[in-house]
Amino acid sequence: MISQKNNIKLPYQRWHIAKQNQELAQNLASVNNVSPIIGQLLINRGMETPEIATRFINPECINLPSPLDEFPDLVISVELLASAIRNHEKIAICGDYDADGMTSTALLLRSLGALGANIDYAIPSRMHEGYGINKRIVEEFHREGVSLILTVDNGIAAFEPIARAKELGLKVIITDHHDLPPQLPIADAILNPKLISLSSPYRGLAGVGVAYVLAVCLAQHLEKITGLVQPMLDLFTLGTIADLAPLTGVNRRWIKRGLKSLYKSNLPGVQALIQVSGVQDSKSLKPEDIGFRLGPRINAVGRIGNPQIVIELLTTDDMGIALERAMQCEQINAERQKICEEIQGEAILLVENLYAQNLHQDRVLVVVKDNWHHGVIGIVASRLVERYGVPVFIGTYENNDLVRGSARGIPEFNVFDALEFSSDLLHKHGGHKAAAGFSLPAANLENFRLRLSEFANQCLEVQHLKPLLRIDGQINFCQINRDLFQQLNILHPCGIENPDPMFWTPQVRVVEQQMIGKGSIKLTLAQIIDNTRYEIRALAWRWGDYFPLPFTIDIAYKLRENNFNGANDIELELVGVRLPQ
Repeated sequence: MISQKNNIKLPYQRWHIAKQNQELAQNLASVNNVSPIIGQLLINRGMETPEIATRFINPECINLPSPLDEFPDLVISVELLASAIRNHEKIAICGDYDADGMTSTALLLRSLGALGANIDYAIPSRMHEGYGINKRIVEEFHREGVSLILTVDNGIAAFEPIARAKELGLKVIITDHHDLPPQLPIADAILNPKLISLSSPYRGLAGVGVAYVLAVCLAQHLEKITGLVQPMLDLFTLGTIADLAPLTGVNRRWIKRGLKSLYKSNLPGVQALIQVSGVQDSKSLKPEDIGFRLGPRINAVGRIGNPQIVIELLTTDDMGIALERAMQCEQINAERQKICEEIQGEAILLVENLYAQNLHQDRVLVVVKDNWHHGVIGIVASRLVERYGVPVFIGTYENNDLVRGSARGIPEFNVFDALEFSSDLLHKHGGHKAAAGFSLPAANLENFRLRLSEFANQCLEVQHLKPLLRIDGQINFCQINRDLFQQLNILHPCGIENPDPMFWTPQVRVVEQQMIGKGSIKLTLAQIIDNTRYEIRALAWRWGDYFPLPFTIDIAYKLRENNFNGANDIELELVGVRLPQ
């Protein structure tokens, strides 16, 4: 949705500027020898004492509890796998086709293989079967002589397929991180951080994190840990960031380690990905390098290609094969981008014609059209959330009688709960608070739309329907320098639940602006302070709808480093703009 005033088009946003506590910020800054700006950023992230701030800045100083004490079924999971390895029983992994599921699968294939397991895997077809283990895979594993099934990043809601596995006499270990259904499957062991204490540092693990914990504990149990941890840590880092898992608790601790060494990974697949993705400075990988470069190339394959390409990429020890698979990832990602742009354009046209006028009443957007590629509609859903500020449920028809879709939420709306509220209309669903997948009979579509609107009206007020910018505080251009940018590194790695610092500056003048690439705006901005003029460059991604921006504006932004063509400049990435208040 676009805010318009006197024919000026601006992003439709609400700004929430954190309450400033100058005294406490100064205290935290003094203790940690940083700017008070950094002190305020720590306060905004819940670090309100020097002790808590120190543990956040240096997570290695925390004494972690053993995961064997935190996960109730971890001991039995290790014993089941150790027994299967000793007895040469066949173990089969059922993975998932997103980055989390594929890195989890690769991690366990590599580690269990190195520990002597007879190991195989399967990943369900996104297009023909959908998410999660199913009866076909179970029965195929049984025919192939599998004794133990190990799910990764799925299985927690697969009651019937797991029941079928038990009927056939198979042992089953579920490793997953998705929200818990009303009834858990009858498995031999279930590892899911949603089953452990809310205060546990392991609570935020993604699927690849659960796989990492299981593999490390098994290797320690078998006394074969030497040489295994680093490759597993590389895959953990890649999968956790690509899955948008919270960068808190053990995720923060282990990713901080992983990012330091990922650029020199011994895994040919990781090196090949870095090469083909065009990461400009591979010696200092940041979460955004994974989130915007490495991760999408992996995810694209799961969305519109064959996940086996990624599994081979991440399990091969041959650099030649790794480069071939990485190039395939590159080509598939380019195709995925093209498909996304086409579907996004069609979806926006549909919304503007049919739904935009009623968004304040509906408070949710349900967009369905035939011939959309199911593998990429989740990305389009996220972009529609950015544009319209409401939860988005987007789908496409299959065989005319079934709708399959993806959902993305806003902070005040729980997507998983919304689907539970509509479960009697659905064929299948699963996910978590922010994102989910679903399918339903096409005949139920209108009732589904009404049910979601009913749920949305229970939990959303009109003011929630503007995309929310959480801004850390105000700074001026004269404070933006290399020293401040370096100090921001103590907050890294940034991501979910530890967002990139976001600042705002009032009364900024737009000196120059031009459209570049696919609808982005490149700007030169100026601020006058005490008769001194300060200029800085800025970039606004996919803001073509707002071009040209007004001459004087308030801006919200993140700080970025531009290393293009040997430059070493600090620039702004605009995320919000409004007319001066």
